[in-house]
Amino acid sequence: MPVAMAEELESGENTVELQLPHGDAAVLREVLDACFGPVDLLVSDKPIDVPHLFISDMDSTMISAECIDELADFAGIKDQIADITERAMQGELDFAQALTERVGLLAGLGEEAIQQCLDQRIAAMPGAKVLVATLKSRGCFTVLVTGGFHQFADPVAEQLGFERVVANRLAVHEGKLTGGLVGGITDSGVKKAVLLEEMARLGDHAISLATGDGANDIPMIEAATYGVAYHAKPKAKAAGDGWVARGDLTSVLALLGIPREEWVWE
Repeated sequence: MPVAMAEELESGENTVELQLPHGDAAVLREVLDACFGPVDLLVSDKPIDVPHLFISDMDSTMISAECIDELADFAGIKDQIADITERAMQGELDFAQALTERVGLLAGLGEEAIQQCLDQRIAAMPGAKVLVATLKSRGCFTVLVTGGFHQFADPVAEQLGFERVVANRLAVHEGKLTGGLVGGITDSGVKKAVLLEEMARLGDHAISLATGDGANDIPMIEAATYGVAYHAKPKAKAAGDGWVARGDLTSVLALLGIPREEWVWE
């Protein structure tokens, strides 16, 4: 059972790949985490290889903020909305219901707050651009799929280099948020469906990588060849084939066995 662990070694290398006897992968991850944690690791029942598909959550994974919480700050209700967001990401609330409730609280906020929020509050997670660019250089197709909003996800995807975006869309009328959404809700089921759709397009032998941090990422993480939880909530971490708990997003490249000298720095 191949296990990749990212640690800084005396040799200067930062990844160890171990071949361990077959066993329960979940138990193995728990033991490694207990002995070495916090650690970045990936456990697979096959040799670890570069994926053909990379699909990722956005908020608190590819960017360092929760967009709806930061947008709520412009409406003066960040604490109220952030509490709902946290409970939803922990898996304590139904995601669709929690999203509808939070969006409703934004009714009447001026549309210009979206651009202000993008300019002032939204930043790429360390290593995000290098991760996406390096995977694309290896022929990997990249998808950003988020329970957030196109008004944020589209510019973030352009900045980071994602080739497809799946997200919700805030409804706007006469320059103000209506408190509703346009179209259906991108929830955990949609995230998984997008992964399966892309995998079907790529063929039977395609390898997929999914990253996320919250409960609504769990079905996507579980469906991927490599599901990697990124500084994640406990339920999402437990669902992954591995996790990044110590480093930044470039740790994913190390876990995949891509040498640092082949990373694409932009």
